[in-house]
Amino acid sequence: MRAAILALLAEAESPMHGYEMISEIAERTGGFWKPSPGSVYPTLQLLTDEGLIANVGGEGGKRLFELTEEGKQAAENLGEPPWKQIADDVEPNEVALRQAVAALRGALFQITTVGTPEQQSKAVTMINKLRSELYNMLAEVDDDVSTEDE
Repeated sequence: MRAAILALLAEAESPMHGYEMISEIAERTGGFWKPSPGSVYPTLQLLTDEGLIANVGGEGGKRLFELTEEGKQAAENLGEPPWKQIADDVEPNEVALRQAVAALRGALFQITTVGTPEQQSKAVTMINKLRSELYNMLAEVDDDVSTEDE
């Protein structure tokens, strides 16, 4: 978490608040790593205590952070940002699937919050059909797979 925060702030054009950091890390890892507030905020406090970042205020109760001179030096010594290491170890199809699921969640949220009753009913039918098709796909047997009896 420490390295990710330092790397993000080193690349940032302006100070960032904790939620922005969480969102940015999640985006950069294709959703594979979305740090919890319980890991981000204590790390921000630790980095502040160490003099590597500074709280530069903010609006609406949000604290904005930026690197200090010591923090800039520490960030330069990090090497590759942690999200690149995570992304390198992940299959592209898995990333695409997770992104598609996240986009679908957004659409479903919109249907449940602002969709008309007719749209919601149609969405239920579509979701049930998709779920059935996905299970059917998983049940398909690959004809190219040889058995041990052959």
